[in-house]
Parts: sequence; structure tokens; C-alpha cells
Amino acid sequence: MAELAASEVYAPPTIQVWKTLLNWLTFFFQIFAQILRGTPSFLASAVRAPPSHFKPLPTVELPEEAPPPPPPTPSSSGGGEKLIDVPPPLEKLTVVLDLDETLVCAYETSSLPAMLRTQATEAGLKWFELECISSDKEFEGKPKINYVTVFERPGLDEFLNQLSEFANLVLFTAGLEGYARPLVDRIDVQNRFSRRLYRPSTISTEYREHVKDLSSLSKDLCRIVIVDNNPFSFLLQPLNGVPCIPFSAGQPHDEQLLDVILPLLKNLSLQKDVRPFLHEKFHMPEWFQKHGIPTSGWT
Repeated sequence: MAELAASEVYAPPTIQVWKTLLNWLTFFFQIFAQILRGTPSFLASAVRAPPSHFKPLPTVELPEEAPPPPPPTPSSSGGGEKLIDVPPPLEKLTVVLDLDETLVCAYETSSLPAMLRTQATEAGLKWFELECISSDKEFEGKPKINYVTVFERPGLDEFLNQLSEFANLVLFTAGLEGYARPLVDRIDVQNRFSRRLYRPSTISTEYREHVKDLSSLSKDLCRIVIVDNNPFSFLLQPLNGVPCIPFSAGQPHDEQLLDVILPLLKNLSLQKDVRPFLHEKFHMPEWFQKHGIPTSGWT
């Protein structure tokens, strides 16, 4: 009986091998069938589709750099863009300078007190001696030579240098040419004055003689100014005048040219019309009225 049971349980090795091989084939066949139908069941949990609400970011394409737009042009029809009107540059200021007691002071050498010359020299005042032709004649009809000592106002050379950078300079003196020409040659070696006018260029009025008429220099008085120690010199154009303190050899520490007059002229060079500014500062028309000179005919 035991042998019968053993014979029923026993199976030859060859049969066991075939059973194992058949089981593996069945397993691979099932996998192959699932691959054909879709994703294998054992990979479904590992590979998950993205959630249905997810949306990829849109692709942003940078536009090509466009060339800069052309500048706007004025439109005659008034419908397009208009350029801002840029005012034209101002015409260069014309500064008319008096000579005696404005830029220099001069004395006949023979009558100049030695003490005054010494004090001026010790204080550092520049001076020089000059020979000039007088309008008087000697007994033989020859021109008379006068000897004068000229003192320069402190800062004169620097004043002319800086002023010539932004203004046209004109010398206008009531002095005679025989005296004034060699003097100006001495103080203006660089020829900073574009014009030189002497006594014959002045005019006489019913109120004063040797008046300097600025209209002979320019018909447009907006950009012209005269600096003179004698206000009556510019009584025809009081709105264009700058009255300055007279200079003498007894004022070796005078600072008017560089500290007072030059800054004022720089300011005037920026004005489209110098007359309103000067009227507000000096009130020259009112000053002339107080001295009995009427306002009629003033420009």
C-alpha cells in the first residue's frame, strides 16, 4: 500500500521541469498580453499622469529690438508732433568803456605831487609815464608835447581779459586822440577793443556837451551797455548806462573793476534786453529828471 502511494506521488524529474517551464511561459504570456492592451498594471502606480488642472506656462517670445523712432518733425497742418522752439543764441553783448577816471586816471607829470606818486607806488598801484601830443601849438607852430603820468585802476588787465571773453569791447572817450591813442596802445597791447572813439565822435545837446550817443554804434539797444563815471555822457540812453565810482591815484585799493563791474556785466550778458535790468538797478531816468533833464525822446 505504501509502495502504491509512493508511486502515485512520485513524478519523474523531466515532468517537473516541463511544469515549471510551462508556468513561466504562462506568466510571460500574461505580461505580453497586458503590454499589448496598455500600461502594465504593476507600472501603473509608478507612472502617473499629470493632474487634469495643470497647464504648461505659455512660451514667451521676446520681440525683436525695434529701431528708435525718428525725431518728430514740425507739422505744417498742426496735427502732428511739434518740436519745442529753442530760442536762438543771444547776440554778443557790446560793452562801451570810458577811459579817464573809469579805467585809468592821468595827471600832468609836472604838477603831480611827489607824495601822491610815492604812496600809490608803495600801495602797488601800476603807473607809467607817457608823451602825448597836445592840441596846443608851440610858438613855431610845432605840436606841443605833454608829459603825463597814468595810473591804472587795480585789476584793469584782468578785467579786460575776462570781459573780452563774452563781450565786444568799444573804447569811447571824450579825450582828444593825441592823448588817448598812445594811452590805449599802452594798456591794450592785445587789441581787445574792437573800436576806439574819441572826442569828435561825441555830440552836443542843450543840456551837456561831449555826450556819447550809443545809437551811432547800434540801432538795436537791447544788447549794448556803457560804463562811465560821468552819467551825463549817456543821457541820451539812460537805460543803457552803468554809472561807476570815479577813480583817482588816491584810491590804490579800489576793487570796482573785478568785484563790482565785471560781475554786473556778466549778468547783463545773459539778458535778452539789458534795459529793464539796468532801470531796476540804477533808476537813471529818475536821476536825470531830478537834475532837470526831461524824459522826452529817451530810448
